[in-house]
Amino acid sequence: MERLKNMGLKKSFFLLSVCCVCSSLLLVLLVFLVCHAISGSYPSGGVELGANGAVIPLEQPTSGQQRILTILTAVQWLSCLFLPVCGLGVAGILFYRIKLKTPISVLQAGTERILKHDLDFTTPAVSSDELGQICAAFETMRMELLKTNQELWRQAEERKRLNAAFSHDLRNPITVLKGTVKLLRQGISDEQALDRLERYTLRMEQYVEAMSRIQRLEQLPVRISECPYAMLRSELEDTMKLLAGALRFSISVPDRGTVKLDHGLFLTVAENLIGNAARFARSELTVGVENQGGVLFLTVMDDGPGYPAELVQHGPKPFGKMEENAAHFGMGLYSSQTLCLKHGGTLKLENKTDHGAAATASFQINEKP
Repeated sequence: MERLKNMGLKKSFFLLSVCCVCSSLLLVLLVFLVCHAISGSYPSGGVELGANGAVIPLEQPTSGQQRILTILTAVQWLSCLFLPVCGLGVAGILFYRIKLKTPISVLQAGTERILKHDLDFTTPAVSSDELGQICAAFETMRMELLKTNQELWRQAEERKRLNAAFSHDLRNPITVLKGTVKLLRQGISDEQALDRLERYTLRMEQYVEAMSRIQRLEQLPVRISECPYAMLRSELEDTMKLLAGALRFSISVPDRGTVKLDHGLFLTVAENLIGNAARFARSELTVGVENQGGVLFLTVMDDGPGYPAELVQHGPKPFGKMEENAAHFGMGLYSSQTLCLKHGGTLKLENKTDHGAAATASFQINEKP
């Protein structure tokens, strides 16, 4: 039986047909023999010529016996037609049950699950014939379809994270712009207000242009340029005034020198960390910038309740809540971590004893004295 299952469809159907037709012919022969044996027990009638030429009449069958003989003759002729046809029918039934039933049921079940968008199954290898090869091809198709769906799901998640990071990273520059415009309207702005508006507008334009060309946050380009420490200090002070103006804050930045880094990525990380710290700080905020061995460290500390233990242990995740009812969903920390990695650095989160939370972002840099 196993050999027949693995045999080709044409060959197996021919073999089953020959076997069933031969069996039906043997049954026809058996019917003829049985009918002949039965009819031999009845008188056939007619006459018999004797040795001397005398005509001897034979016993005539009765009317009942004649009907039986007629029926036996009809059975013989009908068996010649009916039994071979039945043999072919049996061959078709056996062919379906042995060769077709299992593959068809497997393919139907797989098709129904695919129509229900369920790809978590496996198509078994039923045989090595043509239908078995079709089942194997169906399994290959299912695996490719599963890979395609997984890739589409991954791309959708990447696009979701990209959109979330895009909207989050624009929130702080917009807040700075709105604060600057408010100061201008009140007539109490400083001399750098217009320069600040120009810088932040240019930053947002470059950021929007860069984000519109990528599919993943990790693909954001890094544009290295020279930036004086004095400019970093001024921009950090402006950011802290507009994002954490209600808090006491202090800032520590080297007084002299120029650093080579992506100015936009650095400020985006700084704004995310400062905005996050200002959201949870009680009264005080501290920002420090320090260069150690070609690595620029940006540290933002607050006197708030600190980071959750899970966040410190496993790092920020996209859409991970820092607290149950918070409007902050951890996207800023996740975006900052990704940008630090793009710049050859890391993001470290820790809780300071009796002081609150501290976030340290590092960037690979080239410094000029």
